[in-house]
Amino acid sequence: MIRKTYSCLIGILLLLSTESFAQSVSLTQNENGVDFKLGDRVILTYQTAIAKVPDGVKKDYEKSGFIHPITSPSGQVLSRIQPKDHYHHYGIWGPWTRATIGGREVDFWNLGDGKGRVDFGEILSMKEAGGAAELNVRQNHLDLTAPESERLAIKEDLRIKVKPADQGRYSVDYTSTISTSLEGGILLDDYRYGGGIGFRATEVWGDGNSTILTSEGNDRKTADGTAAKWIIVQGETKDKSGKSGILFLSHNTNKAHPEPLRVWPVGQYDGQGNVFIEFCPIRHESWALQKDQNYTLKYRMIVFDGELSPQEAEAYWKAFVK
Repeated sequence: MIRKTYSCLIGILLLLSTESFAQSVSLTQNENGVDFKLGDRVILTYQTAIAKVPDGVKKDYEKSGFIHPITSPSGQVLSRIQPKDHYHHYGIWGPWTRATIGGREVDFWNLGDGKGRVDFGEILSMKEAGGAAELNVRQNHLDLTAPESERLAIKEDLRIKVKPADQGRYSVDYTSTISTSLEGGILLDDYRYGGGIGFRATEVWGDGNSTILTSEGNDRKTADGTAAKWIIVQGETKDKSGKSGILFLSHNTNKAHPEPLRVWPVGQYDGQGNVFIEFCPIRHESWALQKDQNYTLKYRMIVFDGELSPQEAEAYWKAFVK
């Protein structure tokens, strides 16, 4: 027993080692957004430009301020935007769904309703140091149907920090700080999705070639509505290992941690291209935002090729919250 425990500890120490890695992360700005590069390969893009929709699709669905694509270390695209079933889905993003402002309902998620939206505002800073790269941006949550005129409802400062990890993987810190200057504040209503961090996966993944596992042992069939510290989403890709994925970690200081999940069930859309997960802090309880107060949610993603075990996921989570 002692030998087994010792071996586990050594494994965790090796896993969390922060010794130098061969590649560093750098930033490149272009007309569409900001690219994060691991070595000479773009691994994710934060989109600052408005993403156009196909002809015939309502223009309200066009938006900026999201991560896409995000790729595995070997270059497998893991995210998706503007799927025909949900044109308002944008890779990795997190608008609030039902908010009450001055007695009115405002929806920042369902763009087609024309009540609210979230877009990129400005770049606050770009940094490269110690092999890591960091982007800080302002995102504007707009109330489009306010009685007087369109107005800023929620100011969001989003920090995206990317650095190499062990075993050829890389990590992405996604830290969102929100505030409102509106008199009376805002109530983020409890709802089954909205806020936090959402992920619409590649259209290649479906019921038959992808898996989901949470820190509490729930899978695709049982995870929806449950709470978790972490969730592994992985599926078949063209990587030489045959698989790639993302581990999503929720920080223990987050609202309603361990955090409720929205996970699309087995069978959604005939089991094809139907992988969507979200950490959703308002799933079971509303959240009152008081005027001029800051509220922060912290997430981390570990992006990998091959497979990532539950034991590794737990070790990554412990390193994240220590």
